[in-house]
Amino acid sequence: MIIESLLDTDLYKFTMMQCVLHQFPGAEVEYRFRCRTPDVDLGRFADEVRRQVAHLCTLHFREEELAYLSSLRFIKSDFVEFLSLFHLKEKYITISRDPSQQGGLNIHVKGPWLHTILFEIPVLAIVNEVYFRHTCPEPDYEEGVRRLREKIALIDGEPDNDQLHISDFGTRRRFSREWQEKVVQVLIDEMDRRQFSGTSNVDLARRYGLIPIGTMAHEYLQACQALGPRLRDSQVFGFEMWAKEYRGDLGIALSDVYGIDPFLNDFDMFFCKLFDGARHDSGDPFLWGERMIKHYAANKCDPRSKTLIFSDGLTVPLIIDLYRRFNHRIRTGFGIGTNLMNDLGPQPLNIVMKMVRANGQPVAKISDTPGKGMCEDETYLAYLRQVFGLDPKTF
Repeated sequence: MIIESLLDTDLYKFTMMQCVLHQFPGAEVEYRFRCRTPDVDLGRFADEVRRQVAHLCTLHFREEELAYLSSLRFIKSDFVEFLSLFHLKEKYITISRDPSQQGGLNIHVKGPWLHTILFEIPVLAIVNEVYFRHTCPEPDYEEGVRRLREKIALIDGEPDNDQLHISDFGTRRRFSREWQEKVVQVLIDEMDRRQFSGTSNVDLARRYGLIPIGTMAHEYLQACQALGPRLRDSQVFGFEMWAKEYRGDLGIALSDVYGIDPFLNDFDMFFCKLFDGARHDSGDPFLWGERMIKHYAANKCDPRSKTLIFSDGLTVPLIIDLYRRFNHRIRTGFGIGTNLMNDLGPQPLNIVMKMVRANGQPVAKISDTPGKGMCEDETYLAYLRQVFGLDPKTF
């Protein structure tokens, strides 16, 4: 089967899940699957995806996995005890063929946030692997390794590369579980450990002695739109609740749930000093980086003490360009997803599964990149734009 461990997911699912357990244990949410790749038929694989998800729902955390989570400084003992009893439940997820959807596949998750948050990453990994098993049954792994070594050579050949750090962020978009592990093995064998700084995949981090990487994702700040006291304060509320949970640890703030302007308006001197840095996931990364440096300086923070994490559609040439722009001005890190874990020749899928409701209320992500936003309620989206002073066309 495709998923054989509940640790085969991104770290930020556990960091957010722990926060949900302690801060929002009664929250109810909904997620929707979206395929952004045109002219593919994923609906024909609905039965196989459903069988794989049924297997996913039989998995429990093993003792050695719980022990590993316990060893992470920011994971608390009561959360580990909760996970020892946890498993995903089929009753919270529906999977069907739906020709009205782009891609022809409908996946809908609805239930308690605490019991549904771990569906997203393995479900996306399942859809990817099922698709490529059928459309590329004999992958050219030698070509994939050749491309990977070209990327490693570019990084090795970059002058003054001591601070150039890349991480694997590719679980949800991987060609297969086997290929992701192969890529990680090559990176470990052929890159300096300072340059290959870790992986978001908790299972691979555990088994290969890597640093697990991640803090928060869009769904966390989206849910705060419904869980906080006032919509305009939802981003501030989200950061404050994160600080309440982690007391200064896991201090990378996500900057693009509402776009860069509302983020900078809310990310005041207190948050600038409290959080270690910010993560970019949409919009022009060069412009974003320049604005973050200027913002830190304006809020009495030395930018060189802060970190910018770039994670939006990265390639190694783009990483090098960003590194050259910002090296010695601010710390940087680069999380590579699709281009690292799905670059064997066939076109990768662009699929997501995003939160669309929390506690019965619509929630939205408004992106700095056209097409990356997501909301099912146009009335709510218009209201959200108005509250945050955004262009009516922004989405």
